[in-house]
Amino acid sequence: MIPSFLQDLFRQQSYHPDNFFLIAGPCVVEDEALVMEVADKVRAICKRLEIPYVFKASYRKANRTSGNSFTGIGDDNGLALIKKVGSTFQLPTTSDIHAHDEAAMAAPYIDILQIPAFLCRQTDLLLAAAATGKVVNVKKGQFLSGPAMKFAVDKIRKAGNDNIMLTERGTTFGYQDLVVDYRNIPWMQEHQAPVIMDCTHALQQPNQTTGVTGGNPQLIGTIAKAAIATGADGLFIETHPNPAVAKSDGANMLKLDLLESLLEQLVKLRKAVI
Repeated sequence: MIPSFLQDLFRQQSYHPDNFFLIAGPCVVEDEALVMEVADKVRAICKRLEIPYVFKASYRKANRTSGNSFTGIGDDNGLALIKKVGSTFQLPTTSDIHAHDEAAMAAPYIDILQIPAFLCRQTDLLLAAAATGKVVNVKKGQFLSGPAMKFAVDKIRKAGNDNIMLTERGTTFGYQDLVVDYRNIPWMQEHQAPVIMDCTHALQQPNQTTGVTGGNPQLIGTIAKAAIATGADGLFIETHPNPAVAKSDGANMLKLDLLESLLEQLVKLRKAVI
């Protein structure tokens, strides 16, 4: 079941109540044409498959390997385009925030504040996000177990905000790889929060000596299917019409043309396991 605080966000959409929900979009706002194209196409697919959909794009990428990497088109421009996507297509939206003072800045533009995995223990950031009253999606740190995420949840709840989601995005496995421990899905659900599987960042190969993060996008379907089979409430998939030319995380994004067939398989699997 979709939790009540998410039902409010999905009120403009027609969806099957037993379906998983989808958070999807390009890694970062590159320009208006990109975000509009992705939102329009994913919205149409999700409408047909009765999947509730949240549009995602980062207005700024603060965590990049190299100082020469693209970070965004400016905070105001990026946030304005995300808000335009939401109003144009009647979609809830989400984006990362990276510091406590960004919470109040971003909240008027987006519906869900996403806390990056590396920052999931930053108390001032969690409290600032909670204070906005928005839904807060905390990504599990690559260095934490699912049970340890109770402390992030407690911080937000004690600040008076019960609208919390948690995202599994893999665990550090050596210096340049990640592995997914699917026990973390039911473990984090024990914190009374819906749990999302990040099917693309879980396949990153970080800390490459080239300064550009690698990935294994051919395994996105494998990660997604296993997540649905183990009871994930939602999926997070970054997607781009041409990942090879994407300005961020192209190495682990799903090509947009491949999304529909994958979601069709996942809807069938969901029906089989619920």
